[in-house]
Amino acid sequence: MSEFVKNLMAQVKAKNPSEPEFHQAVFEVASSLALVLEKHPAYRKEKILERIIEPERTFMFRVPWVDDQGEVQINRGFRIEMNSAIGPYKGGLRFHPSVNLGILKFLAFEQVFKNSLTTLPMGGGKGGSDFDPKGKSDGEVMRFCQSFMSELFRHIGPNTDVPAGDIGVGGREIGFLFGQYKKLRNEFTGVLTGKGLNWGGSLIRPEATGYGAVYFAAEMLSTRKQTLEGKKCLVSGSGNVAQYTVEKILQLGGKVLTLSDSNGYIYDEAGITTEKLQFVMDLKNVRRGRMKEYTDKFKSAVYTPIDPNADHNPLWNHKADSAFPSATQNEVNGKDAANLLRNGVYVISEGANMPSSIEAIDQFVEAKILYGPGKAANAGGVATSGLEMAQNSMRYSWTREEVDNRLHMIMKSIHKTCVDTAEKYGTPGNYVNGANIGGFVKVADSMLDQGIV
Repeated sequence: MSEFVKNLMAQVKAKNPSEPEFHQAVFEVASSLALVLEKHPAYRKEKILERIIEPERTFMFRVPWVDDQGEVQINRGFRIEMNSAIGPYKGGLRFHPSVNLGILKFLAFEQVFKNSLTTLPMGGGKGGSDFDPKGKSDGEVMRFCQSFMSELFRHIGPNTDVPAGDIGVGGREIGFLFGQYKKLRNEFTGVLTGKGLNWGGSLIRPEATGYGAVYFAAEMLSTRKQTLEGKKCLVSGSGNVAQYTVEKILQLGGKVLTLSDSNGYIYDEAGITTEKLQFVMDLKNVRRGRMKEYTDKFKSAVYTPIDPNADHNPLWNHKADSAFPSATQNEVNGKDAANLLRNGVYVISEGANMPSSIEAIDQFVEAKILYGPGKAANAGGVATSGLEMAQNSMRYSWTREEVDNRLHMIMKSIHKTCVDTAEKYGTPGNYVNGANIGGFVKVADSMLDQGIV
C-alpha cells in the first residue's frame, strides 16, 4: 500500500467510523488511482479524490406510515448526492432492512465512476430506506412510498437528481413514488427512471443491468477469441438483474446452473431453460415466493438452504466456466474466490454492486482471469436509465431494438475504455484499474475545469 493510500484511508476511517463498506469501496478505488495521481500532480494538489469521497449533500429524514392493522410505523429515509461534476445526480433507491448511511455512501461513491464510464452526462448519487417491502401488501407499500416521496421531492428533479430503482424498488414502487411526486409538484417530468412504458419508461430498462453484464462478459471473452456458447455459468440472486442475466446467457448459448435468494440457492444440473426462467419470473415478480419452490416444480434441481454460520457460499463451489454475482455486496469472500478458481471459473462479470471482497478481488487479479468489476460490468442499468432520461427530454420513445443496440454499444465502449486505460497505465488486462482510472479521469478533469466548489 502506498503512503498516500495509507494516509487517505486513515482520514476516511476517522471521518466515517462504522462504515466498513464505504471504507472498502474507497480503498479499492484509491489503490488503483495511485498510478494516475503520480502522473497528474494537479489531481493531488486540488485534492480531487478527497473531494469525490466527501458527498456534496446528504439527506436523512423520518418516514412515518400506517400499516394495514392501523399501526403507525417509522422508517428512515436517505439520499446521498455524491458528485455532480458531469451531470445531475443519478443512482438508485434501495428499500431493504440492511440500508444505512455507510452502505448508501459506498453505493453512491461507486456510482460516480460507473456513470462516468457510460459516456453519458450523469453524476453519482444513491438513496433508500430501511423499509422492507417483502411481505407487505400493495397498500402498505403505496403508503410508505408516498410518505417517502413527500420529503424526497424537495431534493430531486430532472435536472438536479434523478433516482431509479435498486434492491426492493421495482416497477410497483417506482409507480407509487412517481405518482406522489407528480401530485406534489404538479408536473410530469422524467424525474425517476424505471417508469412504466405507458408513462415515460424505456424499453429494455428492466433487462439492462443483466443484459449489460452478459455483454461485458462476451466482450472480455472476445479478447481470447471465445464466446459464451456452451459455457457453464453460475448466477446468484433471483431478482431483476439475475433474471435478465440468465435470459441473455441463454440467448448467447450459455448454460445456467444456479439461482438464489436470501434463504438459499438451487443447483440445476440440467440447466435453467427458458421455460424454467419463466417460472422463476412468475415466482419472484408476481407471486413473490421463495426459490425453494423451484425444486418442487423441477426435480432436476437441488435446493441448499443458507447456513448463517458458514464461512463461504456453496453456490460458488461448483464446476463452471463463468460466474455472475448478481445478488448483493460482499457475497463473494476470499474462500469463495478460491473455490471459483479451483473449479475452473475464469470469467467473472459482476451484476451486483461490489459483490466481491478485497481479498477475492486480489485473487482474481493475481490469477489473471477475465474479471469485470461491478462499476464497469453492471453499468448497463444506469446507462439505459440515461437513455430513458434522453427519451423523456425529447418526449419520444425508441424501439426495443434501438435501445438494446445502444446498450450493447455502450457496454462495448466501457470495455474498450477499461482495456485501453489499463494498458496505458502499465497494467494490461487489469479491468479493476481500467474501470477505476477510466471512470475517475473524466470526473477529475471536469472538477478541475469547474473550480473548487
